[in-house]
Amino acid sequence: MRKNTMGFKCQQYAMFAGLSTFAFAAVVIVPFIYGLYLTLTSWDGVSKDKPFVGLLNYITTAHDTAFWQALGRTMVYTVIAVVLVNLVAFFLAYLVTSGVKGQNFFRAGFFTPNLIGGIVLGYVWKFVFNRAFVAVGEAVNAGFLSSSWLATPNGAMACLIIVSVWQYAGYMMLIYVAGFMSVPHDLIEAASIDGCTSGQATLHVTVPLMVSSFVQCLFLTLTRCFMVYDVNLSLTNGEPFGSSIMAAMHVYQQAFTYRNYGTGQAEALVLFVVCAIVGVTQVFVGKKAEVSA
Repeated sequence: MRKNTMGFKCQQYAMFAGLSTFAFAAVVIVPFIYGLYLTLTSWDGVSKDKPFVGLLNYITTAHDTAFWQALGRTMVYTVIAVVLVNLVAFFLAYLVTSGVKGQNFFRAGFFTPNLIGGIVLGYVWKFVFNRAFVAVGEAVNAGFLSSSWLATPNGAMACLIIVSVWQYAGYMMLIYVAGFMSVPHDLIEAASIDGCTSGQATLHVTVPLMVSSFVQCLFLTLTRCFMVYDVNLSLTNGEPFGSSIMAAMHVYQQAFTYRNYGTGQAEALVLFVVCAIVGVTQVFVGKKAEVSA
């Protein structure tokens, strides 16, 4: 009887989740395991031979100054971008849930940038920074706009952050909108009866009840910013002088440009581990705050 029950459960699983499990294993699990194997080889990405080199690629990664500089640059970019994205998204969500006229139109408008591909987005903003802003700066004699921001290291980093905020804020706004709408109006009315202003009610009543929204948005922006590549490629391409090369771009160049596929795979694994540690830590801390709230 027990064997029949187990067999029936296996049949049910195969019927409803078998295809999804196979696709997940084929697209995620198997490539990940194969990637781990490639970190132990000196494969150039083209030849049939994959000479086994053991931990040499990890040793090379540990001594690759350019990789650690790119990773540090990515962390700085991520911290600034994550803070700005969530601040802007929260403000937009507050705006479009406050009863302002045409708020549904504004929701759709603010979300639209997230629908544009990163490559297209980068080229569009590259034109804006190189041509449009420069033309406006020359017309109004504004010194900070008279030359392209992409021509300087700090300016290129600022451009990356601006574009990332413009792209991701609308998507995160929708999550915050759901958070605002999930807060019971009775609590807001009770706070106003007790003498709280609108800002005080938002700070002391609404925000604590939206911790789950903050956890989701922070996790999504962290992972997206850590793995940024498309906008980095089309907007700056790592210029000027390699000062805006992020970790993902460095890994790509190591594997596909310089043909050091094993080293590139090892660096990709290090990047994955760092991103996973940061993401899991953020979620763990956020969940504890959610329970406390």
